[in-house]
Amino acid sequence: MQAEEVKQIIESELDGCTVYTTGEGCDFQVTAVGECFAGLTPVKKQQLVYGCLTEQIASGAIHAVSIKTFTPEQWAAKQ
Repeated sequence: MQAEEVKQIIESELDGCTVYTTGEGCDFQVTAVGECFAGLTPVKKQQLVYGCLTEQIASGAIHAVSIKTFTPEQWAAKQ
């Protein structure tokens, strides 16, 4: 699996979310930016992104994924 595939899967399931991915093989780092994360606990944010990748994790196509999430405001402040 390629990082671009992971990005496309997440962006297709989380409307309005911008995703940045790195990694290869079955280990990926994901940074997701979207309003969908506003007001959620850190665990809920992680679950939202993991939920997009359930099939790939179950099949072994993705073995490990590191997730960072931001609202657009948080992302802008970080830049």
